[in-house]
Amino acid sequence: MPREIAYDEEYAELSENVVSISRVSKMTKGGRTFKLTAWVVVGDGQGRVGIGRGSGKETPAAIEKAKKKATKAMKRVILWHGTLPHPIVVKHGATRLTMKPAAPGTGIKACQAARAVLEAAGYKNVLTKVHGGGSVVNILKATMKGLLSLRDPVEVAEARGKDPEKILRRFSGGPRKEKEIAENNPQG
Repeated sequence: MPREIAYDEEYAELSENVVSISRVSKMTKGGRTFKLTAWVVVGDGQGRVGIGRGSGKETPAAIEKAKKKATKAMKRVILWHGTLPHPIVVKHGATRLTMKPAAPGTGIKACQAARAVLEAAGYKNVLTKVHGGGSVVNILKATMKGLLSLRDPVEVAEARGKDPEKILRRFSGGPRKEKEIAENNPQG
């Protein structure tokens, strides 16, 4: 008997995005058996995001399973004024994904799979480039891997024994720029 996952008010405001639906078949003694596999991205737009895969005989069942798995697998990522705190290169399978922070107003420049994860997490300005394999699943996993490996600039400054004020001022473009960014991105 399948186990039901209890949804509370916290999960009611999650955005979901179906990234991929594919039909898979299995040869049996009685002929081919078809199933559908769905990949779904779930996020709250404030730094929590998850991906999940579900399969079933019908599309709605596969999407619902994927959504539940994605909700259960949600992780917290670092948002820095609506963009990434630093550039990062991630490899997953044959896919190599480069993600860079972007200036306010740039938007998310990414393929469909990476865009779904970044938007669900709450990023507003990011530049990405995919090299190598273009598999949707590998891009999803590489994007999640990259977001989870980001480091908070304040923690890095403290670990290096530097003054966080100086590092952050240089990093974010000075107090005037910081104020402008804070006004444009109130949640960041």
